[in-house]
Amino acid sequence: MTIPQEQFDDLLNRTARAALFYYPEVAVDDDGGNLQNDIAYCLEAVAGIGDEDAERLRVVVGRVITNPTAHRSDLLALVIELAPPPAA
Repeated sequence: MTIPQEQFDDLLNRTARAALFYYPEVAVDDDGGNLQNDIAYCLEAVAGIGDEDAERLRVVVGRVITNPTAHRSDLLALVIELAPPPAA
C-alpha cells in the first residue's frame, strides 16, 4: 500500500512537535507522557504502512524526538525513500 505524501508530511509535523515538547525527566517520571506514547502519536499519521517500514520509522522517530539535531536528516532520508515520487 502506498502512503500519500500528505501523510508523510503529517508524520514530520507530529515528530517536530513531539521533539519540541520532549523533556527526558517527564518521559521517565510521568505515566501520561512518555516517549513510546509520542512515537505512537507520530506513527498514527502513516497508519497502513507495512510492518517493516513502520518499525524503521518507529526507531528513527524516537531518535529524532530525543535528539533532533543529530537525527533529523535520517528521518528525512527515510521519508524520501518511503514516500511516493512527486507528481510530475
